[in-house]
Amino acid sequence: MAAEKIFLIGMMGSGKSFWTKKISKWIKSAGYDLDSLIEMNEEKTISEIFSEDGEEYFRKTETKILKWFKEKKKYVLATGGGTPCLQENIDFMKKEGIIIWLDEPIEVLVARLSAEKEHRPLIANLSDAELGSFIQTKLLERQPFYKQANYKLTGAQITEAAIKKIIKDAA
Repeated sequence: MAAEKIFLIGMMGSGKSFWTKKISKWIKSAGYDLDSLIEMNEEKTISEIFSEDGEEYFRKTETKILKWFKEKKKYVLATGGGTPCLQENIDFMKKEGIIIWLDEPIEVLVARLSAEKEHRPLIANLSDAELGSFIQTKLLERQPFYKQANYKLTGAQITEAAIKKIIKDAA
Protein backbone atom coordinates (compact mmCIF):
# COMPACT_ATOMS: atom_id res chain seq x y z
CA MET A 1 0.00 0.00 0.00
CA ALA A 2 1.21 3.48 -0.77
CA ALA A 3 0.09 7.05 -0.31
CA GLU A 4 -3.01 7.58 -2.45
CA LYS A 5 -2.90 11.34 -3.07
CA ILE A 6 0.47 12.98 -3.63
CA PHE A 7 1.17 16.64 -4.30
CA LEU A 8 4.60 17.76 -5.52
CA ILE A 9 5.49 21.35 -4.76
CA GLY A 10 8.58 23.46 -5.33
CA MET A 11 10.05 26.14 -7.53
CA MET A 12 9.68 26.01 -11.29
CA GLY A 13 12.41 23.76 -12.64
CA SER A 14 12.60 21.60 -9.50
CA GLY A 15 11.47 18.46 -11.33
CA LYS A 16 7.82 18.24 -10.29
CA SER A 17 6.56 17.20 -13.74
CA PHE A 18 9.45 14.75 -14.23
CA TRP A 19 8.82 13.00 -10.90
CA THR A 20 5.05 13.01 -11.36
CA LYS A 21 5.44 10.80 -14.45
CA LYS A 22 7.70 8.37 -12.55
CA ILE A 23 5.59 8.25 -9.39
CA SER A 24 2.35 7.68 -11.32
CA LYS A 25 3.90 4.52 -12.82
CA TRP A 26 5.07 3.28 -9.40
CA ILE A 27 1.70 3.75 -7.72
CA LYS A 28 -0.21 2.66 -10.84
CA SER A 29 -2.26 5.79 -10.90
CA ALA A 30 -2.84 8.87 -12.96
CA GLY A 31 -0.26 11.64 -12.90
CA TYR A 32 -1.36 15.19 -13.57
CA ASP A 33 0.37 18.49 -14.21
CA LEU A 34 -1.74 21.36 -12.85
CA ASP A 35 -0.42 23.87 -15.40
CA SER A 36 -1.33 21.50 -18.28
CA LEU A 37 -4.83 21.07 -16.88
CA ILE A 38 -5.22 24.85 -16.65
CA GLU A 39 -4.08 25.24 -20.27
CA MET A 40 -6.56 22.58 -21.44
CA ASN A 41 -9.41 24.09 -19.44
CA GLU A 42 -8.71 27.64 -20.59
CA GLU A 43 -7.63 26.67 -24.13
CA LYS A 44 -4.65 29.03 -23.76
CA THR A 45 -1.05 28.68 -22.71
CA ILE A 46 -0.03 29.85 -19.24
CA SER A 47 1.82 32.74 -20.93
CA GLU A 48 -1.35 33.78 -22.78
CA ILE A 49 -3.42 33.60 -19.60
CA PHE A 50 -0.90 35.81 -17.76
CA SER A 51 -0.70 38.38 -20.58
CA GLU A 52 -4.41 38.43 -21.50
CA ASP A 53 -6.12 37.84 -18.16
CA GLY A 54 -3.47 38.59 -15.54
CA GLU A 55 -1.90 36.67 -12.68
CA GLU A 56 -4.88 37.12 -10.36
CA TYR A 57 -7.20 35.41 -12.88
CA PHE A 58 -4.62 32.64 -13.33
CA ARG A 59 -4.38 32.05 -9.57
CA LYS A 60 -8.19 31.85 -9.21
CA THR A 61 -8.34 29.32 -12.05
CA GLU A 62 -5.48 27.37 -10.51
CA THR A 63 -7.31 27.11 -7.18
CA LYS A 64 -10.54 26.02 -8.89
CA ILE A 65 -8.81 23.26 -10.85
CA LEU A 66 -6.78 22.13 -7.82
CA LYS A 67 -10.05 21.56 -5.98
CA TRP A 68 -11.29 19.20 -8.72
CA PHE A 69 -8.95 16.70 -7.10
CA LYS A 70 -11.24 16.41 -4.08
CA GLU A 71 -13.30 13.96 -6.15
CA LYS A 72 -10.36 11.76 -7.18
CA LYS A 73 -9.27 8.74 -5.16
CA LYS A 74 -5.64 8.19 -6.22
CA TYR A 75 -3.22 10.42 -8.10
CA VAL A 76 0.01 12.35 -8.13
CA LEU A 77 -0.15 16.04 -9.01
CA ALA A 78 2.66 18.37 -10.06
CA THR A 79 1.55 21.79 -8.87
CA GLY A 80 2.72 25.11 -10.25
CA GLY A 81 5.50 26.80 -8.29
CA GLY A 82 3.05 29.37 -6.90
CA THR A 83 0.12 26.99 -6.26
CA PRO A 84 0.88 26.39 -2.56
CA CYS A 85 1.35 30.12 -1.92
CA LEU A 86 -2.31 30.69 -1.19
CA GLN A 87 -3.04 29.35 2.29
CA GLU A 88 -6.35 27.99 0.96
CA ASN A 89 -4.43 25.82 -1.54
CA ILE A 90 -1.80 24.49 0.87
CA ASP A 91 -4.54 23.74 3.42
CA PHE A 92 -6.49 21.81 0.76
CA MET A 93 -3.42 19.76 -0.18
CA LYS A 94 -2.59 18.99 3.49
CA LYS A 95 -6.14 17.81 4.08
CA GLU A 96 -6.35 15.71 0.91
CA GLY A 97 -3.01 13.91 0.81
CA ILE A 98 0.74 14.19 1.30
CA ILE A 99 2.90 17.04 0.06
CA ILE A 100 6.49 16.54 -1.05
CA TRP A 101 8.62 19.66 -1.49
CA LEU A 102 11.33 19.23 -4.13
CA ASP A 103 13.93 21.82 -3.15
CA GLU A 104 16.69 22.06 -5.75
CA PRO A 105 19.59 24.51 -5.29
CA ILE A 106 19.23 27.87 -7.07
CA GLU A 107 22.15 27.09 -9.42
CA VAL A 108 20.38 23.91 -10.59
CA LEU A 109 17.13 25.81 -11.16
CA VAL A 110 18.90 28.53 -13.16
CA ALA A 111 20.65 25.94 -15.34
CA ARG A 112 17.36 24.13 -16.05
CA LEU A 113 15.25 27.25 -16.57
CA SER A 114 17.58 29.38 -18.70
CA ALA A 115 16.77 27.21 -21.74
CA GLU A 116 13.00 27.38 -21.35
CA LYS A 117 12.33 30.94 -20.22
CA GLU A 118 10.00 31.78 -23.11
CA HIS A 119 7.48 29.19 -21.86
CA ARG A 120 7.39 30.63 -18.36
CA PRO A 121 5.72 34.03 -18.00
CA LEU A 122 7.30 34.99 -14.69
CA ILE A 123 10.84 34.69 -16.10
CA ALA A 124 10.39 35.17 -19.86
CA ASN A 125 12.06 38.59 -19.95
CA LEU A 126 14.90 37.98 -17.49
CA SER A 127 18.57 37.61 -18.38
CA ASP A 128 20.36 34.58 -16.94
CA ALA A 129 22.00 36.90 -14.40
CA GLU A 130 18.61 38.28 -13.31
CA LEU A 131 17.14 34.77 -13.20
CA GLY A 132 19.23 33.71 -10.19
CA SER A 133 18.22 36.67 -8.05
CA PHE A 134 14.58 36.35 -9.17
CA ILE A 135 14.51 32.68 -8.11
CA GLN A 136 16.17 33.49 -4.80
CA THR A 137 13.61 36.23 -4.07
CA LYS A 138 10.66 34.02 -5.08
CA LEU A 139 11.96 31.15 -2.97
CA LEU A 140 12.19 33.40 0.10
CA GLU A 141 8.59 34.57 -0.50
CA ARG A 142 7.34 31.02 -0.96
CA GLN A 143 9.26 29.28 1.83
CA PRO A 144 6.61 29.85 4.54
CA PHE A 145 4.17 27.90 2.34
CA TYR A 146 6.64 25.29 1.05
CA LYS A 147 7.72 24.56 4.64
CA GLN A 148 4.21 23.28 5.35
CA ALA A 149 4.89 20.21 3.17
CA ASN A 150 4.88 16.82 4.88
CA TYR A 151 8.26 15.97 3.36
CA LYS A 152 11.18 17.97 1.97
CA LEU A 153 13.86 16.59 -0.31
CA THR A 154 16.82 18.81 -1.18
CA GLY A 155 19.26 18.44 -4.09
CA ALA A 156 20.99 15.05 -3.93
CA GLN A 157 18.20 13.71 -1.66
CA ILE A 158 15.78 13.86 -4.60
CA THR A 159 16.15 10.24 -5.67
CA GLU A 160 13.90 7.38 -6.69
CA ALA A 161 14.71 5.51 -3.47
CA ALA A 162 13.92 8.50 -1.24
CA ILE A 163 10.63 9.25 -2.97
CA LYS A 164 9.55 5.59 -2.90
CA LYS A 165 10.33 5.44 0.83
CA ILE A 166 8.19 8.54 1.49
CA ILE A 167 5.28 7.07 -0.45
CA LYS A 168 5.56 3.74 1.40
CA ASP A 169 5.95 5.38 4.83
CA ALA A 170 3.02 7.75 4.23
CA ALA A 171 0.61 4.89 3.57
